[in-house]
Amino acid sequence: MSADPSAFRFVSTNRRVREDRRFVVGRGNYVADIVREGTLHVAILPSQYPSARILSIDSSAALAMPGVHYVLTGEELAAAVDPLMNGLDTPNVKRYPLAVGQTRYAGEWVAAVVAETRAQAEDATEKLRVSYEPLPFVTDAEQALNPDSPPVHPAHGSNVLLDKTFVWGEVEKDFAESPRHLSFRVVWGRNSTVPIETFGVIASWDPWREILDVWASIQMPKYPDQIARALRIPANNVRVHQDVDVGGSYGVKRGIKHTVLVSHLSRRLGRPVRLIEDRLENMRGGDQHGPERIFDVDIAFNDQGIVKSMKMRALDNAGGYAGRAPFQLGKPIGAIVGPYKINSVQYRAQSVTSNKAVQEAVRGFGQSPTNYAIETAIDKVADAIGVDPVEVRRRNFIRKDEFPYLIPSGTRYDSGDYHTVVEKVLTHVDYVALQKERDRLRASGMLAGIGIAACLEPSGGNSSFEPLLNEKNTTTTWMDSCRINIDGVGFVTVTIHTTSAGQGHETLVATVVGEVLEIDPDSIRVVRPDSLASLPSNTPVGSRMAIMLGGAAFHAAQKLKSKFVKIAAHQFGCTEDEVGYSNGGVTATKSSDHLGWADLVSIAHRNFHLLPAGMEPGLETTHVMQVPTGDKLPENGRVQMYPCHSFEFHVVLIAIDPVLGKPDIRRYVIGHDCGTVINPHIVKGMTLGGIAHGIGAALLEEFVYDGEGQMLTQSFMDYLLPSSHEIPKVEIVHHCTPSPYTVFGQKGSGESGYLGAPAAISNAINDAVRSLDISFSKLPIRISAISDAVAAAKKNNQ
Repeated sequence: MSADPSAFRFVSTNRRVREDRRFVVGRGNYVADIVREGTLHVAILPSQYPSARILSIDSSAALAMPGVHYVLTGEELAAAVDPLMNGLDTPNVKRYPLAVGQTRYAGEWVAAVVAETRAQAEDATEKLRVSYEPLPFVTDAEQALNPDSPPVHPAHGSNVLLDKTFVWGEVEKDFAESPRHLSFRVVWGRNSTVPIETFGVIASWDPWREILDVWASIQMPKYPDQIARALRIPANNVRVHQDVDVGGSYGVKRGIKHTVLVSHLSRRLGRPVRLIEDRLENMRGGDQHGPERIFDVDIAFNDQGIVKSMKMRALDNAGGYAGRAPFQLGKPIGAIVGPYKINSVQYRAQSVTSNKAVQEAVRGFGQSPTNYAIETAIDKVADAIGVDPVEVRRRNFIRKDEFPYLIPSGTRYDSGDYHTVVEKVLTHVDYVALQKERDRLRASGMLAGIGIAACLEPSGGNSSFEPLLNEKNTTTTWMDSCRINIDGVGFVTVTIHTTSAGQGHETLVATVVGEVLEIDPDSIRVVRPDSLASLPSNTPVGSRMAIMLGGAAFHAAQKLKSKFVKIAAHQFGCTEDEVGYSNGGVTATKSSDHLGWADLVSIAHRNFHLLPAGMEPGLETTHVMQVPTGDKLPENGRVQMYPCHSFEFHVVLIAIDPVLGKPDIRRYVIGHDCGTVINPHIVKGMTLGGIAHGIGAALLEEFVYDGEGQMLTQSFMDYLLPSSHEIPKVEIVHHCTPSPYTVFGQKGSGESGYLGAPAAISNAINDAVRSLDISFSKLPIRISAISDAVAAAKKNNQ
């Protein structure tokens, strides 16, 4: 059901974000704040080799250190637990929390020391003596494809984890019939979200009750299930406490290996055990790294710039183990043509292991790199035919009257009005004036360029890319849930089943329930029970909470409202069609009889004799919501992925001093359409944060390895995050195209900004340097790369 946004009472209004209060006064409850009596602490010994055979580990000197209780090796741990879950069908790529027999990247965990304090544990790691036999290694994805390259997992038979080609439509025919073709390569550097809070976990095993209590900074679907599976215990022996605040995530707070490690240690030692990563552990060996991807793209188009077909090869460097990296090649299939009417597509998804740190999920789950490749293609088409890049996009956009629109890979886009958003942005920015300002900067001796990017944000958290890439996976359910209870005196408590990672879920569900029940959202309490008291949830991954948690809250509240109506109609002696619900009360339309909130609550809780026959007493209801449109397995390589698709359109003006090479963002405007906005403050925060994240990916952030397989960027001195000096004022132009598949017309917005910002920045820089006949095809585009290329171009032109 969609609704007119102007009809809402609380939805879309500028209400405060209720979680902010406890955060800004320092009263959040993070995992490092949790103290359990008798807790022991863990420090990790990492491998210094990218690939080496572990010959022996001598822990005697470490065990003799003050406060040290235990030293755990991979061999011992592997005998006690099962390998971590592997989503692909690659049974010989086994992964444990500690290296077993062989290390596969510099920084991989080799041993864990447990002591009374973290400092004692760290000191003791220096006394561990490990004998290694260094082995050949490979860190480059193209080299890893070579059958003669060193095998990362010899038992697997090659370094290829995934190599699958999809052909949707008549690609060869479309290429043959198109008068123009172009080919190019772009490279997305390995970066991440890098939250200020690293991953932390505390595990406590109670042998008398046979239950494992876990407190962790997680954002991870099916976390208790995976812990139980690895530890070989029933899932209801694991109790994850979800009232822990998480200091940022966007995909990287997974922590399965951390949790299995400390849980085993707690069982072994009979004490609570805690592991809080330091920055070094987080960056070189935590679940931290995002995609590292090479795109080879061929485009077929005509003289008007209408793109007919696309061939894309995406080669991803997954690192030492499978992780979630291969699946990040799958999500982009749901928007493989972006917002454009491309008739046919050939997509080859390749994932290889290498001797780098393991990739995990990161904001957008692979969509932002793909958008970078697509938007680079559109700019190249515009350049080839000599037409403004905005006009080429207009010519290729799906029109408003063509929705719902079926793309070649099987996803049907829900709704959109791309042309209107673009016109609103161009009017806001005064595009002609912006072009004149660019030209004025150029005349003054600066390099200056305008960057354009348009892209979609698939949202709703369907996991259908998993069965698409692994036919043994038959998952078609990816639900989320909500429970509402109205107590005997009329107060409303809503239960949700995820941790808080800063996305404002408590504000979201209170607003939705308040909207449906027509009561003040500030009067509604929102709680997060432990996993044993929870309904099913798949967490905020995939920009799904507005759609899924919001939808579950809506339907649960509707069930309560329906119960009120039934109770009142029974009292009035009329049918349910003859009463009306308003402001928490029910009135008979013919007699004007009225029962207020307190009356209805009292009847439900205290007067069973007044309830309709067969009605349960009390006021509690639940709703478990399935992803809209997500109920089928793939057929012939085609699948409906996410139900909703937000749209964003970026316009950026960048000036570059030709000597320094430092990009200066002079103007940044984004047009954003995520359907009905439930809370404008939250969506604005998501968008601004996403753009900052995208600027970092475009200009600064990368995990860099040297020729010896060592990661050079292991601190914030080397891995550069954008600061307030690099982030400009961002102007947001709003538009609302409601989705027909959600309760209020809302779409996801958790990845907004980040999905288009890297492409827009890249296109602006390439526009700026086009006159020098140079271009950049790898992100990040660092200052040194710009200044060196500009200097070389000027020297060649002399």
